[in-house]
Amino acid sequence: MLKWALIFLVISVISGFLGFSGISAATATIAKVLFGLFLILFIVFLVLAFTVAGAVL
Repeated sequence: MLKWALIFLVISVISGFLGFSGISAATATIAKVLFGLFLILFIVFLVLAFTVAGAVL
């Protein structure tokens, strides 16, 4: 998911540099949403890892 966020970020930067502001804004929004979803899932799995490790030990 992080890979897709970075791909959309690169597409956004390139299209913004070439003057396609509509495409740039859309891909930047997609990149932000994907990155936010990645962060939420990362934190959830991190908390789960610590709670399971604590229960096993």
